[in-house]
Amino acid sequence: MSIRQFMPTHHDRLMPGAAADPPPRARAIRHRLAGALVAVGLDVYRRSARLTEVRVTVPQLSELTFVVNNDARQVAWQLFIESVTRVSVQRLNDDEGLLREAMTSLYGLFATTRETLKVSRPSTQVSAGLTVEALAVNFLNAELRPFLSKWHPRLRAFEDAHSDRPESEWPQAAECRADLREVQAHSRGYVLAFARLAGVRDAATMLGAAAPGPATHDSPMVPHARE
Repeated sequence: MSIRQFMPTHHDRLMPGAAADPPPRARAIRHRLAGALVAVGLDVYRRSARLTEVRVTVPQLSELTFVVNNDARQVAWQLFIESVTRVSVQRLNDDEGLLREAMTSLYGLFATTRETLKVSRPSTQVSAGLTVEALAVNFLNAELRPFLSKWHPRLRAFEDAHSDRPESEWPQAAECRADLREVQAHSRGYVLAFARLAGVRDAATMLGAAAPGPATHDSPMVPHARE
């Protein structure tokens, strides 16, 4: 056997610094990964595009600054629509409606708000500003949950013990209605805040709200519904 047989031909030799071409399967995987990274990058860009700073006044929270993009506006719109169409955000006078109906509506609003947050993408992280999700969670935990936790068991106990008596004979009905009016007023403030974050025009008209009435110490910017 000659020495030439052990020497690589010019087809076998690599240029200095060159690397061997990867096999076809490796090239396909590399191309797919590159495509996925590009898609992720475009998605992040779309979600972070058109960031807008919005200032809103929310009951008991004073003026807050939010940074929203298109995804956040969509979430705010869904929360606004789910809220504005419920009786739970309309004022209930002492001689109107039923407490049970109002509580059922509040329970539905709680569940729908939580489900909307669950299926929505988290807001894009920014250096400053609150998110729509933070406002919605505060709405649930600071407004709806305390009222429902306090009054639902009490009304249920009266209904179970006196199934033949009307709700108006419940000894705690007046106190419950007073708390309900406060929750409804605060809820309308949150609903209008969702509308502002979503860019909704004439939200107060859609809510059936008139110009704000006399301010109170705990809710200076809460709008009041028409009687």
